[in-house]
Amino acid sequence: MITKRIIPCLDVKNGRVVKGTNFEGLRDMADPVEMARFYNTAGADELVFYDITASVEGRTLFTDILTRVASEIFIPLTVGGGINTLEDFDRVLKCGADKVSVNSGAIRNPAIIGEAAKKYGDQCVVLSCDIKRVDGRFMLFAKGGRENTGIDALDWIVRGVGNGAGELVINSIDTDGVKNGFDLELLDAVASRVSVPIIASGGAGKMEDFVELFKHKGMDAGLAASIFHSKQVEIADLKRYLRENGVEMRL
Repeated sequence: MITKRIIPCLDVKNGRVVKGTNFEGLRDMADPVEMARFYNTAGADELVFYDITASVEGRTLFTDILTRVASEIFIPLTVGGGINTLEDFDRVLKCGADKVSVNSGAIRNPAIIGEAAKKYGDQCVVLSCDIKRVDGRFMLFAKGGRENTGIDALDWIVRGVGNGAGELVINSIDTDGVKNGFDLELLDAVASRVSVPIIASGGAGKMEDFVELFKHKGMDAGLAASIFHSKQVEIADLKRYLRENGVEMRL
């Protein structure tokens, strides 16, 4: 049986880890290098690093901090923020990333998904989608959740996987930071349309939320930030709890 993954997320702004609610009200949390070091030893299966203002500020990702983070950890590292070209993929991979997450850059240039998959392999290309309900439809948002693209999110995901995205990060803006559980309606809708690994993001508030998540078909990983950063939930405790509740974990 394939084990499920627990993935902490470092949202980095101006060189610091931050966290908000519904993608707004960002609070300073910690130094990303120290936090990466902590998660490497805490039992995380992977780590995600997002330079969350790179796209909206129209600049490339902070490679100096990324290089330091990558040098501190021995678990897979996915990196996103300001990824617009194959040169951006190349630069991030050379800094030590294992996978590259593309979001706003793919919305601007959908061809980048296929080009990157062809050059680096599907397993390297992660399509990250910021999704919010608008008039009863799941809509795709860009620029860190600030801009409604007018694109149907489920159609976009099917297209992205068809073009070569090997993994999805599904960020629910509606449940982000709210801590009332993952957006299972959205996640089920995605899982019914694609067969690549799905990383669920947004809404984790307690251990039971992860048990509930992994009951749903197609969920490969649970991603969270604030509950791990604040040590409200310890990853080692969570993984033991999940295994006791019938979820296959790597301890």
